Amino acid sequence: MSRLTRFYTYGILGAIGGLIGWQISNIMGLSFTDNFFLSEVIIGALLGGVIGMLIGFGEGIAAQSFLYGLKKSLLSALLGAVGGAIALPIAEGVFLFIGGQAWSRPIGWAIFGLLTGLATGISGGAQLWKGGLGGLIGGALGGVLLEVARTMFADPLMGKAAGLMLLGTSVGVFIALIVFMLSRVWLEITNGKMRGMEFILDKFLNKEAQSAAIGSSPLKSDIVVTDPDIAPQHAILKGEGTYFTLKDISMTGTFVDGKKIEVTRLRPNQRIRMGKSEMIYHEKR
Repeated sequence: MSRLTRFYTYGILGAIGGLIGWQISNIMGLSFTDNFFLSEVIIGALLGGVIGMLIGFGEGIAAQSFLYGLKKSLLSALLGAVGGAIALPIAEGVFLFIGGQAWSRPIGWAIFGLLTGLATGISGGAQLWKGGLGGLIGGALGGVLLEVARTMFADPLMGKAAGLMLLGTSVGVFIALIVFMLSRVWLEITNGKMRGMEFILDKFLNKEAQSAAIGSSPLKSDIVVTDPDIAPQHAILKGEGTYFTLKDISMTGTFVDGKKIEVTRLRPNQRIRMGKSEMIYHEKR
């Protein structure tokens, strides 16, 4: 999945999450109210959880793996629900405290976006603060768009639906955008079933960071490459502070620039082959 496709996918899934959350809230009889704090917590958790879940599952779509997407979506749903439960009461509380100024509500949704972005950082290869920053910006902008939509539609239900879709879209797009803009090290799949997919490696670069396993199993590997000729755990990336070493742990071999390796230091633009898949190692200084 290319970067542009990832932005599109995250945005669409975020919008769908907002729409589903809106519909479920209407079926349950919950609504945005200024009088019942518990109602605000429940509806916020519901909306945040659904939007977070859909955005998290975008990684599974990119990796073409249901299990990988399920792992991502569960964590994103959990933190999204926490974020929503915090965000909506804060948004309404600030709204009432300053005398009903609509611009105050985006503050709460920025908190929701922050926690959703952190969820993608925990389960992905980007550093936590990058996903959090993207979610914070997306949540704040989405909160503004939500308020605009609510004032533009004569029907409050339609305004709420459109606003939540815009909120989900904004959070999803900005998480992907900021993470990729600030990424330093990544792998790009150039051949095979997952051609165009990119895996960010930033959080694995430090010497103190855990190693990253590359393989075909979403349960055993951090970087999942869907290829029947790749072992569940095929190779290990170890950060050395300013560069990575790559160690082969497979029976079929790992090749760097056409040569079979056991352990090697990776350099920018080197080509790595595992199974029928090829990838390029990128560094941005």
